[in-house]
Amino acid sequence: MANPPSSHYPNIGTLGEDLVAQWLQSNCWIVLHRRFSCRWGEIDIIAQFEDRKPDHLMLAFIEVKTRSSGNWDAGGRSAITPQKQAKLWRTAQMFLSEYPDKADYPCRFDVAIVQCQRISKKLRDSVIPSQKVLAITENRVHQLTLQEYIPAAFDLNSFITITNG
Repeated sequence: MANPPSSHYPNIGTLGEDLVAQWLQSNCWIVLHRRFSCRWGEIDIIAQFEDRKPDHLMLAFIEVKTRSSGNWDAGGRSAITPQKQAKLWRTAQMFLSEYPDKADYPCRFDVAIVQCQRISKKLRDSVIPSQKVLAITENRVHQLTLQEYIPAAFDLNSFITITNG
């Protein structure tokens, strides 16, 4: 029997986003949107942190970068160029205009770095911590690990400095 086309297999990037969304929820964040898009671009995850005190509200626009080890762009960090930051900023502005009830929340731009590593069949049956997940794609087993979560990775002030400076 022939293998189905690769479009039938889960996308590793989407699985990385799933891992980050689960991690956020386990850390008291509410995931409001996944893959919010407009003509300017797409934001992987938009989440809200709501402490019991009303003055502790926070909105995070999260870019998830899922990469294999030994990749060319420092785990995805180099892919957050000033142009990418501008797209994320414009997309966040569109989100806030569509959801004016969130417009007064303090906002930040976070980056999540997820490492994807192919593992042996022996290891796939072992117990894994909650910040890791196993994914089976194209008859291969991958382990996804939330390697780094960078809160406030960039902001309007650094964006202005980068693009105007």
